[in-house]
Amino acid sequence: MAKLLAYPLTVIYLIFFGLTLVIFHPIQWFCLNVLGYHAHKRSVSILNLCLMRCTHLLGTRYSISYRDKLPENGPLIIVTNHQSMYDIPPIIWHLRKFHPKFVSKKELGKGIPSVSYNLRHGGSALIDRKDRKQAREALEALGRYIEETGRSAVIFPEGTRSRNGVPKPFKTYGLQLLMEQAPSASILPISINNSWKMFRYGKFPHGLGAHIRYTVHPAIPVAELGENGLETIEKIIVTHIKPEA
Repeated sequence: MAKLLAYPLTVIYLIFFGLTLVIFHPIQWFCLNVLGYHAHKRSVSILNLCLMRCTHLLGTRYSISYRDKLPENGPLIIVTNHQSMYDIPPIIWHLRKFHPKFVSKKELGKGIPSVSYNLRHGGSALIDRKDRKQAREALEALGRYIEETGRSAVIFPEGTRSRNGVPKPFKTYGLQLLMEQAPSASILPISINNSWKMFRYGKFPHGLGAHIRYTVHPAIPVAELGENGLETIEKIIVTHIKPEA
């Protein structure tokens, strides 16, 4: 019964989702080219709030718990597991004061209204997974960027989405590059639960009633990470992932 209901609700949702992306595309262009970076950044934050609100049509809820106070300032390297595209809007909205920039595959840099524009012009790193040299240079540039500006980089060390909520082993190469270029940064680990349920039936229809939960763990300065620091970060994140929650 839930799956049958999901078909018409998904159609309605996708209409609103698509309209939101199309409407905000020229808004982003105007903000960036006429008003500058900070106006563009605000438009991206509001876009992602609107995208979250669109998912309420599917009965989606969001909960965010903070296990400690957020740092007063950046730079931050936000490290989190990855379950679906719906992981991203709450990070952009709730951590907007840190100006999050994403490590993303280059294919997302074209063809998607609003999303591709922001990835190309908002400071994110678009990497070619088949070109190690290009990927390294893009990651190093992002690391230097957050070190100089006090902003934040978001990286999903699994490298791809978990389709059932079970975390994949972390690949730490990109994270290491960011840390090398941003030694004054702090690592902010985040555990995400249940966003995979938005795709429990596949790409269509979307799942209904998902309660997406974020656990934001205490920040750890890069300078204080020990020899096994990367393994510690992975353990912190994975320990709080409950695939069937």
